[in-house]
Amino acid sequence: MKNMDFDIVVVGGGILGLSHAYHCLKSGYKVALIEKNDLPRDASVRNFGQVVPSGFNSQWQQYGLESLRLYKEIQQQVDITVRQEGTVYIASNDEEVQLIEELAAINHRNGYASLLLSQRNCLDRYPGIKPAYARAGLFFPEEIVVDPRLAVARLIGYCCEQLSLQYIPHTTIKEIVRSNGRIHLDSTSGVTFTADKVFVCSGNEFQLLYPHLFRQSDLKIVKLQMMDTVPQPSVRIAGSVLTGWTIRRYESFQECASYAGIKAREDQQAYHLQHGVHILFKQLLDGAVVIGDSHHYTPVSQHAVADFDTSAALNAFMIAEAQKIYQLDDWQIRNTWLGFYCQCASREVYNETIDEHIHIVTGIGGKGMTGSLGYAKEHITKLLSVSV
Repeated sequence: MKNMDFDIVVVGGGILGLSHAYHCLKSGYKVALIEKNDLPRDASVRNFGQVVPSGFNSQWQQYGLESLRLYKEIQQQVDITVRQEGTVYIASNDEEVQLIEELAAINHRNGYASLLLSQRNCLDRYPGIKPAYARAGLFFPEEIVVDPRLAVARLIGYCCEQLSLQYIPHTTIKEIVRSNGRIHLDSTSGVTFTADKVFVCSGNEFQLLYPHLFRQSDLKIVKLQMMDTVPQPSVRIAGSVLTGWTIRRYESFQECASYAGIKAREDQQAYHLQHGVHILFKQLLDGAVVIGDSHHYTPVSQHAVADFDTSAALNAFMIAEAQKIYQLDDWQIRNTWLGFYCQCASREVYNETIDEHIHIVTGIGGKGMTGSLGYAKEHITKLLSVSV
């Protein structure tokens, strides 16, 4: 392969990098997206596959709403597995009912559609939910689910076929330098790419290319653990079902007046808080049910090594808790897996610019599938002074 020249090169083919590439393409730039694997293999395809602006704070909810619009717009052109089936938060006790009622009022003031559900409403919409668990619910009809393993690959294909993206897989960038007014990206395969601007959107590449800056950052490596069941013949779960521990975890609920007091009363030594567990359900197209998930945090500045083992005890705990909430045909677990992503402690996204033309954008944390398309649109508009 000869050396290749572009207006913009994006390093890292996950949803954050892909979103930046998408908006650059929509602005008319010649864009390359470079990915070290055949397709992304990290957090962008190992997440729960829900697009839930309802879980975000006010700023990121706006990014999420724009992402929702864009996912649905792209779905009209190509099947990226978008299903608009809504999201429900199921409250299991008085405190959680209070939180969803307060969030419903906030949503009403902000103009974001949501609907409070009685226990009867919850059981009618989601017949598998156990009456002993559900007290009430809060439903967001605009929200979607996707299959991330298919959605990211199909979105890359759409950008290649419809927007002239140059997708370059199996390529690792080992050095980025600015010379003679251009950015030069040298790959381990011997090919050099040149561009006017570069976006480094992967924590792995950030660590490889700028190790000192990476170690000085306040990034954390977040490890997720989740699983799916065998297909369920008679179970039909629409959209995402999020439960009481999610209500107590997601940042949107932090804007509720009673949140601080409720959190202060929690036992911080509880197993689920120690392991960052909240119980979520989503059904795949083949009928399998995804159950998750847990969160463990490792600061990169401490030179600590993230734990790559899957915990059988943690899986057993999540299954036992899920069984208290939902009735399935068969609780046999088909697959269990880990996901890893970077999260910034002091900022919503780790964003640094080197030499005005090299932009490091990573550490979006658990907001990737929901927020990336909307965030990248604003980011590209500001950096490139274009209308996307």
